[in-house]
Amino acid sequence: MLSAVVVGAGFSGIAAGVTLRRAGITDFVILEKADRVGGTWRENTYPGAACDVPSHLYSFSFEPNPRWSRAFGAQPEILAYLEHCADKYGLRPHLKLQAVSEARWDRDRWIVTTGKGERFEARALLLGNGALHLPSLPDVRGLDRFEGTQFHSARWNHGYDLRDKRVAVIGTGASAIQFVPQIAPLVKDLHVFQRTAAWVVPKADREMSPREMWAFEHVPGAHWLRRTSQYWKMESSVIGFAYAPKVLALAEKLVVRHIGKQVRDPVLRKKLTPTYRLGCKRVLISNDWYPAMQRDNVELVTDGISEITPRGVRTVDGREREVDAIICGTGFKVSEYLSSIRILGTGGTDLNDVWRKGLRNFLGITVSGFPNLFLLMGPNTGLGHNSMIFMIEAQARYAAQAIAGMREHRVAAMDVRPEVESAFKDELARKMKNTVWMTGCQSWYQTPDGEVFLWPAATIDYWWKTRRVDFEQYALTREAIDVVARAA
Repeated sequence: MLSAVVVGAGFSGIAAGVTLRRAGITDFVILEKADRVGGTWRENTYPGAACDVPSHLYSFSFEPNPRWSRAFGAQPEILAYLEHCADKYGLRPHLKLQAVSEARWDRDRWIVTTGKGERFEARALLLGNGALHLPSLPDVRGLDRFEGTQFHSARWNHGYDLRDKRVAVIGTGASAIQFVPQIAPLVKDLHVFQRTAAWVVPKADREMSPREMWAFEHVPGAHWLRRTSQYWKMESSVIGFAYAPKVLALAEKLVVRHIGKQVRDPVLRKKLTPTYRLGCKRVLISNDWYPAMQRDNVELVTDGISEITPRGVRTVDGREREVDAIICGTGFKVSEYLSSIRILGTGGTDLNDVWRKGLRNFLGITVSGFPNLFLLMGPNTGLGHNSMIFMIEAQARYAAQAIAGMREHRVAAMDVRPEVESAFKDELARKMKNTVWMTGCQSWYQTPDGEVFLWPAATIDYWWKTRRVDFEQYALTREAIDVVARAA
């Protein structure tokens, strides 16, 4: 029996693999549904795909990269970094390119079955499959009747030549903000359908000079100082997001002023100016979004879509815009990221069914009734202000520490106590009440019933809570006998 099965080979899966090996745990496999590592950065190859967190912070603390070519890394460079980490830390022998179809808890182990019919038995299951891998298509009548070319930004059709085509883009979120300016100069006509205006702030992106890269690589502490300064700069915004949203009023005025300087036409400016509190939805960064919206061949459409016709897009005012292609920049099914995998806990309880009633968990890592299951990027650990890599490393460290502790003390299973899970949920609700994410907007931060699954506090607070595993918070099973945690 293996010590662990890790699902997914993106940032989470690679962090888990490296952390397990560092803890002396080498009998594990990483199951990946695709043909290579990379996760989100393998899936999203649309024009202009890049990170909105500074490069030196959007990387592992155990593998600093002094040679990022830009202040904000682009998709090919981030993917290459993940490939490098998989090679350097010896994860290739653990990697099996198979999709998980089911994971079932059976007395003292997880039995994991893949789509190829292969079966793995492991003491622990680490879910690192991430939330940005199930594309969400718009709920619009007639989408399947369109006779032209249609694709989602996360499934970019690189074989389709957009030059001189009439194109409709549905959605103005984080992906569209990046690819629309890239395709606008190529197409004949571009109709961008916007449901809600986004807060878009300038992107402090630039090329890193050879001198800077040399210093980060050779001068002791240079890279650490850059990474640390970036961390605290981003972390400081948690004050407005999580503790005192009213302080964002000044930032909103500055951004509105920026929009005024960037967009000359008052009608277009009004369409592009948000009416909700900054930070309630994801804040986007771009230097070319507003210029793209003012091109002669680009139209920003704010009328709702009534249907997709065989020839184009019809809005609620009855107007039909005929197009050759429709690109959906409508994000992902973030709250349904496990839907393609059956996770069956004690008594055959399906985790998908449990979470449809509410995203209960402890620390976003464990779930009562699902022993030895560890989530990476689980519910309530997403961020609106800092790097998710910080959170992923904390979760991977917690899981590895738990698995090592079980091995050392001959514990067969650990299951978070329901009262501990319930107290955590209550704590989250109290903290979330005063955050910017509860100021009235609808966003991908929310489940369909309105539950926000972000971390409602500083990341340093999360690090403190996950710095060590408190086995007293778990019901432990040793040699098939339940052991009260306090006596273990």
